[in-house]
Amino acid sequence: MKTNRRDILRGAALTGVVAGAGALVACGESAKEPSPAGADAVGDKITARTIAEAEKLQGISFTPAEREQMLGDLESKLEALARLRAVDMPNTHVPALLFDPKLPGKSVGSQKNVLVLSNVENPLPDNDADIAFANVVEQGEWLRAGAITSSRLTEIYLKRIEQHDVKLHAFITVTPGIARLQAAKADKDFAAGRVRSALQGIPYGLKDLVDTKDVKTTWGATPYKTRMPDRDAQIVRKLRRAGAVMLGKTSCGALAYGDQWFNARTKNPWNPKEGSSGSSAGSASATAAGLCSFGIGTETLGSIISPSERCGAAGLRPTFGRVSRDGLMALCWSLDKVGAICRSVEDTAAVLAAMNGYDADDPSTARIGFTYDSAVDVAGMTVGYVPAWFKEGDAADRAGLEALRSLGVELKEFTWPELSFDALIEIVLVESAAAFAELTLSDLDDELVWQAPQAWPNTWRAARFISAVDYVQMDRLRRKLMQDMRAAFEGFDALVGPHYAGGALLATNMTGHPQLALRAGFAQKPNRTLVTSETPEGAETFRVPRGISLWGDLFQEGKIIALGAAMEKALGVAGERPPGY
Repeated sequence: MKTNRRDILRGAALTGVVAGAGALVACGESAKEPSPAGADAVGDKITARTIAEAEKLQGISFTPAEREQMLGDLESKLEALARLRAVDMPNTHVPALLFDPKLPGKSVGSQKNVLVLSNVENPLPDNDADIAFANVVEQGEWLRAGAITSSRLTEIYLKRIEQHDVKLHAFITVTPGIARLQAAKADKDFAAGRVRSALQGIPYGLKDLVDTKDVKTTWGATPYKTRMPDRDAQIVRKLRRAGAVMLGKTSCGALAYGDQWFNARTKNPWNPKEGSSGSSAGSASATAAGLCSFGIGTETLGSIISPSERCGAAGLRPTFGRVSRDGLMALCWSLDKVGAICRSVEDTAAVLAAMNGYDADDPSTARIGFTYDSAVDVAGMTVGYVPAWFKEGDAADRAGLEALRSLGVELKEFTWPELSFDALIEIVLVESAAAFAELTLSDLDDELVWQAPQAWPNTWRAARFISAVDYVQMDRLRRKLMQDMRAAFEGFDALVGPHYAGGALLATNMTGHPQLALRAGFAQKPNRTLVTSETPEGAETFRVPRGISLWGDLFQEGKIIALGAAMEKALGVAGERPPGY
């Protein structure tokens, strides 16, 4: 890692001043010396002029006397930075400060670990594709009844992966040996009458930023494409104890951003001309295309909700702290969450039940059980909505609202916080820049496939110009938003709306509230990218799924899953499959 003075001047951001020295060479006195032709000359000396120019990056202004007084202090800070960067800090090193979505003054209540799923009476289909597209609840009933073996179900999916993944690129690594061994064990348990969980014998895809012992976990990124963990993540151990069957590692956008990984772009099965969005790109694509029963995704800021919307899946981002992140790549310690991507809403309850729970190896986890009962009467619930969101939405959004109305819930106008919280997105950029500081400082960020202005390499460089003072102010703003959201949810069981309306995706990720995305209809859309979804005039369009979201109060996933399952049934559009699969 770089630790010499010249490298610090080029790479550091000390309230915008130190990094400014590298970017504003002409302002430093030492920069007056001639440099070799074509060289990127960087002056080593910090002057008052350097500070004056760097002030522009912070929107602040000091007097000449104040700048002169600062010079000596900045020299000592550079030395401290050198010592800091000499310390090895792997991605597994967690900050001392921990985020807790629970605020003082309000109890979130206790829950028992109870899972009551719907009764399924559908007979086992004759067609392998129909079996593959069945939901987890159905497959579980067939497995426990002996209508199908886990080994056969696993072979169906392995064959479908071989057949279809060549055009979807949803898997980075397929693990048929592991899958067959785990399926055989599940069948042995079934034969002996040992029932472990609702996921027993169910094959799944695991996002490739979750560690798996002796199986590559690449984080989707070139610098790590041969990375081989020596232990399993906590959720891998939990899913194995539940009897689930791991088919392989699903693709993720490089370092949890987008759908472009080191070898390909993961595609949307409804329109393979466009990406599946991300970063849980492969889990959403594979689940929607019937290449696995369910997928495990993670979200920092939209990485479950966005690909679920794009691919027409049901995606659940649980409350922050519900699921252990031990053994997962850290992007943003105060924001990362683990959830399920499924073909039906109720399946997300079965997956969350298997993963939920406190873990001493992840100090952010909460000691709260998870209760879901399919028999709960949603007609007694109060659901909030923001009228302006639906005026600006489309037919699918309004269909979702009408489906709720048909269920007899009490729909009440929800007072969305008026607080301006856009600046909070910088928390994502700062934390992720710290998590991967070594890539920036060593220039290994140049190896990442995506190098656009919105991509990590550029945003992480820019994040170094955000001052520590302003970062603390952002954290205080985040606290204010948490307080406002707590007040807004008083008296409501859920909030319904378009996924991204009103900045709700950003706000609820920052506060730690759960979000459930489910399919609400279809729309004609052109090929979309990560940065725009506008329709160019005359562009070819494709029929693709459209979804809607439910948000719940902290640790109230059971309520929004019950509501979502009832909405899904009322809407009647979740069963349609992407053409050709």
